[in-house]
Amino acid sequence: MSEDLILRCVLMLCCALLSVSASNWLYLAKLSSVGSIRDEETCERLRGLIQRQVQICKRSVEVMDAVRRGAQLAIDECQFQFRNRRWNCSTLETMPVFGKVVTQGTREAAFVYAISAASVAFAVTRACSSGELEKCGCDHNVHGVSPEGFQWSGCSDNIAYGVAFSQSFVDVRERGKGQSSSRALMNLHNNEAGRKAILSHMRVECKCHGVSGSCEVKTCWKAMPPFRKVGNIIKEKFDGATEVEQRKVGSTKVLVPRNSQFKPHTDEDLVYLEPSPDFCDHDPRTPGMLGTVGRQCNRTSKAIDGCELMCCGRGFQTQEVEVVDRCSCKFHWCCYVKCKQCRKMVEIHTCR
Repeated sequence: MSEDLILRCVLMLCCALLSVSASNWLYLAKLSSVGSIRDEETCERLRGLIQRQVQICKRSVEVMDAVRRGAQLAIDECQFQFRNRRWNCSTLETMPVFGKVVTQGTREAAFVYAISAASVAFAVTRACSSGELEKCGCDHNVHGVSPEGFQWSGCSDNIAYGVAFSQSFVDVRERGKGQSSSRALMNLHNNEAGRKAILSHMRVECKCHGVSGSCEVKTCWKAMPPFRKVGNIIKEKFDGATEVEQRKVGSTKVLVPRNSQFKPHTDEDLVYLEPSPDFCDHDPRTPGMLGTVGRQCNRTSKAIDGCELMCCGRGFQTQEVEVVDRCSCKFHWCCYVKCKQCRKMVEIHTCR
């Protein structure tokens, strides 16, 4: 084996180890046995955190329950957005929770990093607004009268605090001294793109005040979009992600499109380093690569959820199953809804 090939293998191994460490904190979502994270000793026992994240945990113990909720939010949203794809964000009981899929520099890993960074920013910001945290509250920088003439009031979401905490906690591994590998740059870029999916879509919510519901006075506040919308935005960025490579510009290492004919990506776009596998077959050597055998598919669809694509040309089997649904629902005064139970036979198609 040549020295050049050995060096390349070592670099690939280092990148893989880097990415594993960077995403292990998502394991917080699996720690159901751990109660509320309320003391520094608990921080030492949390699996999945690197030492610098343990230190952040100790300094900001009260925020860690929100971080754990953010980890679960990221997993749930990933599974919703990818529910009809070959890789559907199935989780493992080991670290990393998505298996080795996130250790490769693919667009799937790009999505996981983006949605994870966004989820922490979202969950921490929500905890601030709800009064759960002493360190932060509503955004008091939003006050006075707006150019549109309404009064800023209520509790504006303190997204600046949520984003800052996400940057310090989620990005800590890649921001370590000397971490300028292409994978570290990819992770940092996608983390920031995830947070921008919230920042760029903050909305204004208002309430009218006046006699008989008139709007003599209107008070408004800034609010985050629903996290489902954030997930939709990041999924759109996943569909249009840019394949990049590392280049040195002066003394700085940057990511540029691998194909020079493509326009440069923006700060809100997702980027990836290598093509995705087809995810068709179970690979026991690659945890998280579960394949599509047994997955349900749509016989009439031509999209990725269709049986032809989902089953990778292996064919599918059909069976009839009985489904029980609520039906003939009626509202009864006052105040309940009564439904009947209806049984029907439906066809279920699963990949061979």
